[in-house]
Parts: sequence; C-alpha cells; structure tokens
Amino acid sequence: MNLVPLLVLAFCLYRTDGDQNRTDRYFNRSSPVLLDLDLDLSAVFRRVDPRFLSVTIDASLAAEERFMLLLRSQKIQVLTKALSPAFLRFGGTRQDFMVFTPQKSQLDAGLADESYDSSLLPWWVEKQLKEDWTQQQLILRGEELQRKYHRVQFSELTVDLLHSLTNCSGLDLIFGLNALLRTADNSWNSSNARTLLQYCESKQYHMSWELGNEPNSFEKKAGVRVDGYQLGLDFTHLRKIMSESKLYRDAGLYGPDVGQPRDHKTDLLEGFLESGAEAVDALTWHHYYVNGRDTSLEDFLDPEVLDTLALKTNEVLETVKRVSPGKSVWLGETSSAYGGGALGLSDTFVAGFMWLDKLGLGARLGLDVLMRQVLVGFGSYHLIDKDLNPLPDYWLSVLYKRLVGPEVLKVQATQASFGRSKRVRLYLHCANKKSYRSGAVVLMSMNLSKKPARISVPALISNSTVDAFVLQSDRQGEEGLYSRSVKLNGEVLKMVDDKTLPSLSGVHQPPAEHLQLPGYSLAFFVFADAKAPACN
Repeated sequence: MNLVPLLVLAFCLYRTDGDQNRTDRYFNRSSPVLLDLDLDLSAVFRRVDPRFLSVTIDASLAAEERFMLLLRSQKIQVLTKALSPAFLRFGGTRQDFMVFTPQKSQLDAGLADESYDSSLLPWWVEKQLKEDWTQQQLILRGEELQRKYHRVQFSELTVDLLHSLTNCSGLDLIFGLNALLRTADNSWNSSNARTLLQYCESKQYHMSWELGNEPNSFEKKAGVRVDGYQLGLDFTHLRKIMSESKLYRDAGLYGPDVGQPRDHKTDLLEGFLESGAEAVDALTWHHYYVNGRDTSLEDFLDPEVLDTLALKTNEVLETVKRVSPGKSVWLGETSSAYGGGALGLSDTFVAGFMWLDKLGLGARLGLDVLMRQVLVGFGSYHLIDKDLNPLPDYWLSVLYKRLVGPEVLKVQATQASFGRSKRVRLYLHCANKKSYRSGAVVLMSMNLSKKPARISVPALISNSTVDAFVLQSDRQGEEGLYSRSVKLNGEVLKMVDDKTLPSLSGVHQPPAEHLQLPGYSLAFFVFADAKAPACN
C-alpha cells in the first residue's frame, strides 16, 4: 500500500482522543454528522453473481461499422480487462434495426485478430475515428430526438471485434438480436438470426444471446406492437434454435429487456413470463432514475430520487415471484438518466452517487447482475470518454471490482435523534477474496451532503486495521461535482500510459473508533481483520 502523509488526507481515520481541533482542521471547521453503525457479520444476507457489475456497448457504435474498429484500441482493451469478471452486452435501441449481412467487410478483417497484443489499431486510424465519432454522435442524437431509425447492416467484422475484445479481456459476450424482424402473423422471423448463429458457431465463438430491446417501446419507435405473451413465444423459438446447436444448446439466453414499470404496470412482463420464462436463464429489465433532458444536479444528490430504485425493483421482483418464482432477475441496462444521459452530469463526478448507490442497493434488494450503460459509445453516461480516457464512474467501477465480494451483509446507520440517515448511505459486503483474506469486510459509503460525516465503528470490528479508499472530485465544493476527474486519497487518477493503470492503493490505518467521511465523497473502507464468520 502507498502510505500518504496523514496531514494531507482530508478523510483521515484515527483513534478518538478528544482533539476537536484536529477534526475541525480536516473538515473546514464544519460540525460533522454523527452516525452509529449497526451490522451483522454472522451470516450472508444474499449473494450476487461474481459478474454483478457488468457493462454494455450500445449497438449504435455499429450504425457505421468502421467505428467498431475502436474496439481494437489498446487503451480500450486494457480498460475493459480491468473490469473482469463481467458480462459485456451488445444491444440497445438500434439492435432492433440491425441486420446481419455476411460479406466480409472491406475494412481490414485482420484487425479482428483474436490475439490480445497483435493487430492493434494503428494510431492514425484511431485518431481519425475519434475525430469522426464526434460528428457521428450528432447524427445519432438527431435520430434519437426524432425517433427515426434506419436499418443498419453489419458484417462479420462487428461480431469478430466484439468477440475479440471480450475474449482478450476475460468478459462474457451477450449479443442482442433484432426482434423487430416479424412474419405476416407477427411472430418473430428468425432467418437472419439463424445465419448469424451459424457464422458464430463456425468460428466457435462462445457467447450468450438476447432478443429485442425494450419491447414496450416497439410501437413508438417502429410502429410494431408485440404483446408479452407473443414475445415469450419468440424467446421459446430462439431457445429451440439454440438447442439444435452443439455450441449454443447450453448457452445463456436473457430477456426481455423490458423498460421499468410505469404507473405500476407490469403487463408485458407478466405475459412474457407466462409463455417464455422457461426459455430464459435470467429475466432482464432496464432502469434509469431521471430524464436526461430535464434533470438537475439536485436530482443526482436527492435521496428520494435514489430510493425510486427500490420501488421499481420491488415491483419487478414481486411480479417475477408471483408468475415465475425462483427466476434470477438482472438489470440488463442501467445508468443515471435515460435519453442518452444528462449532458454535463452523467459523465461527471456527481454521477458516482447514483452508480455506487445502485450497486449497493441493487445487490441488497435481490438483483443478481447490473449492466452499466455504457462502456464506450453514444451518449453522456459512458465510462470512457470520446478520447478513450476513463471517467470518474470507470474508476469507481474498477475499485468496486477489486474490493467488493459477491456476499451481501446487513448494515444500517442511524443518526442521533434523527433516526436513519438519508444523505449518508452505506452498504456492506464481504471483501473480494482475490484482494483480501477470508473474513475481511468492505463498507461502501457515500456522503450526498457537503457536510462531513463521522461514523462510529462498532466494537465488533473496532480492532481491525482499515484500508481506506476515498474518492473526491479534483475540485472543491459544488463546482467539483461537475468535474470529469476524480481523486483517490488525494491523488488525481489517470492512466500511466495507454497500457498501464495507476496502482489504486488504499491508505492503511490502525484500528479506529470512527470513520471520517468528507462531504461529497464516495469511499470503500476495508476492515481486513474483521474475521467475519459470514466471510470465512
């Protein structure tokens, strides 16, 4: 661990010794919110998939196929590999306008080579693609606003590049098929999908599948109405096709990627489960907190907005439990704001509060996988920007991967005389056993207020050393919430070079009676010596 002098750390962990002056010095003489921590280390509350934090690449990247070549960027490969284990879902609105057209693209097919190190994208090609992508995003944005989508033809190159990226980085590819190809009787026309599966099988591409994206909006975006029961029959048809393949008979099939419940209605979801539940390995739905076109900074920090995830999730879980009990439920696509994200918010430091809270709350509520929209590509909610540099939520995601295990534990924080705290939100997991020995636990923490918080450590873990990983904006105050840079323990995070991430070290501290959480901060506190029975 890199030890940084304590005096420069705004979040210092220390033994309480009555030195109020020292506390004031760290927290700009603002009286901290005092919280008591109550936790249960005796048993695992629930367990999520090891690939719980997963990512997407939006199908819009293939709207002009040459942009798929960006996936051969060495920087993207390195950044993607750091998120393993995870699923990588290729889908979104434009997947239902994509048609596989085998033709071996005139683009250099050698750039889809399976080797991690060979056939990297030449720097001048990458530079031109990044410059052109800015203009392409304007075109895609126009289509989104007008809801006028044109049919997109993609060749073997798109599939080759996606498989190469996931194969080299250790992610599991999920490919979204077009569900708007319909027959005269409005059932799914599977002929194009058969051609694609045959090609992928010929290449021995191990991958999973989806069918359709947000079928509840088919009529609005394409003038086609498909009810849930018919959609379930379509998935059953796809499962039959997969069962005829030696390679894909046991492959994953996920869906229906329905939008979140509106006005407490889950009709399409119920119809799908009645006819298609047996066909899918997990049920998928989408969640966004706000409309990216009319949201505000205040929404991103509002505990009531964050709590809407619980409302929507419980509606879905109750429907699944009633119609198809035991079926795994995933967020197949999710981020802060729908409509491509909120410009100037969804790709900045403040978006981390929604993201970390969704990871913590989603795991506790009963979701098994969350797929973050989007790793790279269209919109303002990406993890990697147009210059292929990692944004704050990327660094948050990598820290989560390294520190947080799949075992969810119970924890609650109460504020003296005020009951449960609303602006300090805490979640507890066993620590990742690849990074820490058995018995270690990690407290995920966030402070939505500018006022610092002081968390009392219960006797159960007060004798444990603590590794602190505290994320703050590189700028002070509210202005810093709009920043696209983030500091870990006082150091701005950035890649060392195109193939090297920084060390992402925590600050090792002796046992303490309190944790200090600065205003507007996100943190992981790892209690390495907790000896939690649930984590052994």
